[in-house]
Amino acid sequence: MKDTELIRLNKFIANSGICSRREADKMILAGAVKVNGKIITELGTKIALTDKVLIGDQALHQEKLRYILLNKPKNYITTADDPYKRNTVMALIRDACPERIYPVGRLDRNTTGLLLLTNDGIIAKKLTHPRYGIRKIYHVVLDQPLTKADLQTITGGIELDDGFIKVDRIEYVTDGKDKREVGLELHSGKNRVVRRIFEKLGYKVEKLDRVYFAGLTKKNLPRGKWRFLEEKEINMLKMISSK
Repeated sequence: MKDTELIRLNKFIANSGICSRREADKMILAGAVKVNGKIITELGTKIALTDKVLIGDQALHQEKLRYILLNKPKNYITTADDPYKRNTVMALIRDACPERIYPVGRLDRNTTGLLLLTNDGIIAKKLTHPRYGIRKIYHVVLDQPLTKADLQTITGGIELDDGFIKVDRIEYVTDGKDKREVGLELHSGKNRVVRRIFEKLGYKVEKLDRVYFAGLTKKNLPRGKWRFLEEKEINMLKMISSK
């Protein structure tokens, strides 16, 4: 799109990555949006890409939307900045793109596996909202074999400090030869939920790897490496988040 072409104001706001078009309409009606210093309250207003748009004191910019999939290694924290100067995932995708992107959700320092980073605020918000029940699969290695009784307990649901949690599926991997290794699928986004499930039953999680997230897998993505999502994968995420 050329800078001289006109675009609807709500689309401009949505494309900046802070909210959806519907939410943008609410902001416009509430008188929270200024274009070139003038409050705009009329829906359907069109503007040029060169116009200055403010929501409060925040200036909005049209950025190219970026979607990066990282296979996170251990000892990296999932945050954009860290006051303690620890390694963050941002160091692993440094110089990937000129746009400022952010992690979608969190993996704790010792958890490895799939992490999405993007500047698409709409998709990021919906992929982390409980309403959308985003599917996640983890490969778990415990400090001791998981008994069948405890596997059944987890299958039926378990009470944690912040409420009841029920996984979608749990089973032994490697054909059950090593009962320390299990695969676990769930939709919950609770903090450290997988580790806390096993800790509740007296197990310690030695390794935790997210192998599947919202339809994305680690195929052909070595640990510590990243890649841009393909167009079909981006469209899949948009379909998930539009439900």
